[in-house]
Amino acid sequence: MWLALAFLSATLLGFYDTAKKAALRDNAVIPVLFLNTVFSTLIFSPFIISSLCDSGFLTAGTTLTPASGEATDTIVGIASGGMTPGKAHLMVFAKSCIVLTSWIFGYFGLKHLPITIVGPINATRPIMVLLGAMLIFGERLNPWQWGGVILAMISLLLLSRSSKKENVDFVHNKWIWFIAVSALTGACSGLYDKHIMRFLDASFVQGWYNFYQMILMGVMMLALWLPRRHSTTPFHWSWAILMISIFISAADYAYLSALRQPDSMISVVSLIRRGSVIVSFLCGAILFKERNLRAKALDLAFILVGMILIWIGSR
Repeated sequence: MWLALAFLSATLLGFYDTAKKAALRDNAVIPVLFLNTVFSTLIFSPFIISSLCDSGFLTAGTTLTPASGEATDTIVGIASGGMTPGKAHLMVFAKSCIVLTSWIFGYFGLKHLPITIVGPINATRPIMVLLGAMLIFGERLNPWQWGGVILAMISLLLLSRSSKKENVDFVHNKWIWFIAVSALTGACSGLYDKHIMRFLDASFVQGWYNFYQMILMGVMMLALWLPRRHSTTPFHWSWAILMISIFISAADYAYLSALRQPDSMISVVSLIRRGSVIVSFLCGAILFKERNLRAKALDLAFILVGMILIWIGSR
């Protein structure tokens, strides 16, 4: 079941990346990101309201039930031995900060780069998750996984060379570094997700982390964008902004539900999710008429083969 959810999440994530690219075309990044968090919060508002009305959240000192897949008399959809509601919200708030950091860098980078370059770079996140698991949790990579890592590194080298035809220098282009930071923090989020999904339910996590992101982005809007809005890229409404929220909400819900399964593997789920690059790459070619596709397709092929090797090694 968790594999099917991971593949569904990957497909939706590809359309999410495409909607982002469309929404950011000649548009201000911060308002687009803020509206994304607003609409995502509205989508999950029933779960937020339910948890607010729950006695486990409103009663000070209440602890959550032991992890058993169900919650009784607690925050809706949470099950964790001895965890207070305050600690649960603190864990979700930390996720909000990590994800929002990834989104901010990712949105700015995607606005200024072709999606056929951004997609393959983001597809290396499973490699970072594997390396993170090795460094943080003491896991060891087998020969198949090392083969996948090496192919991914080769693909990035090839992508950096082919991108020079579009005047994109991987070393000196700051937007490439923005995407790199986005991918790195996204990988950190993946490792953290596997940890918190042992205790929390997908609907609770997604509802509240969207809410906290909305608050944080609201502060950024007031402090950073509004005072300078007349001297920066103007904002204009696009229906693609709404589609961003719909696609990411559905993709993340499928993703978190997959991680909630006891036998799920974060390395495999993260790997499958990066298959979204196929959808975004095709959309970049068809909808945005991006150039140099043959060379980029070869780079993408190296990454996909590397992902297959990691999948074989993770079975």
